[in-house]
Amino acid sequence: MEISASLVRELRDRTGAGMMDCKKALVESGGNIDGAIETMRKSGVAKAEKKAGRVAAEGVILYRELAAGAGGMLLEVNCETDFVAKDENFLRFANEAADTARGSGADSVEQLGAETLAGGGGASVEEIRRQLVAKIGENISVRRIARLISNGGRVGSYTHGGRIGVLVDVRGGEGSLARDIAMHIAASRPVCVDESGLSADLLARERDIYRAQAAQSGKPADIVEKMVNGRVTKFVNEVTLLGQPFVKEPDITVGRLLKSRAASVAGFLRLEVGEGIEKKTGNFAAEVMAQARGT
Repeated sequence: MEISASLVRELRDRTGAGMMDCKKALVESGGNIDGAIETMRKSGVAKAEKKAGRVAAEGVILYRELAAGAGGMLLEVNCETDFVAKDENFLRFANEAADTARGSGADSVEQLGAETLAGGGGASVEEIRRQLVAKIGENISVRRIARLISNGGRVGSYTHGGRIGVLVDVRGGEGSLARDIAMHIAASRPVCVDESGLSADLLARERDIYRAQAAQSGKPADIVEKMVNGRVTKFVNEVTLLGQPFVKEPDITVGRLLKSRAASVAGFLRLEVGEGIEKKTGNFAAEVMAQARGT
């Protein structure tokens, strides 16, 4: 039967689902909007789409080893609350999604969504995600997949409380060095390995800021320039891995530690749950008052 655009629009407004999902449900129900809603609720589409716009900034970071120590993968799966982040159904899905990503080699969230979920009974990652949204009642998303493969070294890893995950490519050295460096990166949040990883524009902006600050001291131009150079050097050391004091032995820098072990770092990845997501903040008391007033 012919399904009118106005009927599709009404169903979309009531469920928050996509146009194609709405039209499909209406065709299956013979144009009966209540029947279509029931069908969509059973499949989880309505709830999943309705909650898709809600902020999901909690969740978990999972690690999987690749290539027998020469590679690693991190996967971030998000939900809305810390409570759900500890739910066994959520964690099962997240771990099965990580296993699927490792086995399939998917490099993007879109690719992973189309893969058959490990342990999902033949359903795709995206299908199980939607069903879980309907079951738990929160927006759930697979946000990021990150891989690091070493060419001639080994990849050290460290995860902290399921909220931070680090991979680091270490060349040379022995024993637990790679894990120690990964642990340092988790704690100290370096931006890059060394100064070469910082953009010229960033350094120029920092130099301009320091010069403006130093100029207010009234000191001679040559002294001001020395002050600026010192501040820039301090900034570089603070944000680069090699310049930072090593967390387990703050008297030496990571650079000195690596040199003493005849080792180097070729690169690293650091993921933290929810980083870069703008979390909504609200006034709880005001919300209660608004509800009490019926607004």
